Amino acid sequence: MTVLDIRAYRLRLPNTARPVLAGVDLTVGARETVALVGESGSGKSLTSRSVLGLLPAGAATEGTVRVGGDDVLTMTPEQLRRLRTGTAAMIFQDPRAAINPLRRLGDFLTESVRLNGGLSAEAATARATEMLDAVGLPASVLGRYPGQVSGGMLQRVMIAAALMGDPALILADEPTTALDVTSQAEVVALLGDLQERFGTGLLFVTHDLGLAAAIGDRVYVMYAGRIVETGPAEALFARPRHPYTAALLASTPRLDGPRGRLAAIEGRPPGLRDEPVGCPFALRCPLATSECTRQAPELLPVDGEPGRRTACHHSDRTGEATADA
Repeated sequence: MTVLDIRAYRLRLPNTARPVLAGVDLTVGARETVALVGESGSGKSLTSRSVLGLLPAGAATEGTVRVGGDDVLTMTPEQLRRLRTGTAAMIFQDPRAAINPLRRLGDFLTESVRLNGGLSAEAATARATEMLDAVGLPASVLGRYPGQVSGGMLQRVMIAAALMGDPALILADEPTTALDVTSQAEVVALLGDLQERFGTGLLFVTHDLGLAAAIGDRVYVMYAGRIVETGPAEALFARPRHPYTAALLASTPRLDGPRGRLAAIEGRPPGLRDEPVGCPFALRCPLATSECTRQAPELLPVDGEPGRRTACHHSDRTGEATADA
């Protein structure tokens, strides 16, 4: 069962030369973890926020963003409130920025289900206690303030809050970035356990390819507002079919490889005031030809590799170069 289905989604902001998101196609199934990876500014977070209708002022959209079969882009404010407190939930990057430091954590956990879910104070507190137990925290956390718990505990509270409305879909926007390595591992393991227990789909936004490989069933690679490659995590990282994916992997530190200077991706991504003709990665790509600068490649299936698609005129050369390296 598909819990998130994004089709031909385009988003443009005022005074920009190109769309911020250009024809994004993405799906998430129940109990499936989908990783969305790319550089800062590639459009990952804006994609995930669009699922909840959290759009910038003046945004113009095309396409569809369906959660549980309903198009978010056509929802009324009341429908969006129900979506955000029930069907879908967000885990933000920095819990200390997302939670009011002057209110107790119990208020943070119960407010939404009381005001929008119709639960009594007693029922909301019981639900919050149950969700805290699910993430490994005691009920005493309800009476504490954010400054009285560690960052790892606070992120667990954020996860508990996301589960309060029994969502079919969880959106995790760089949820481990602000945590130490030990807490990161605990949060990732916890999310996997909770998916199995509650049957939720998970869209995990990250710039960490190692984390995407470890947690994702499938991976989407985004560059300059476009999906440039997608496929099963193991196959995609073993043999990338897009030069950008290959370059990201080459610039990622590894413990099992030879020591040496990490490869860098020369140049910079196109800005929103730039309007590249052809492939947006062409000016940074070692495989680029005149065809790449004239015509943007479509996201097409890779022959003989089920579930894989890439947007590259020279995907065959990318695979061979990676295999030889």
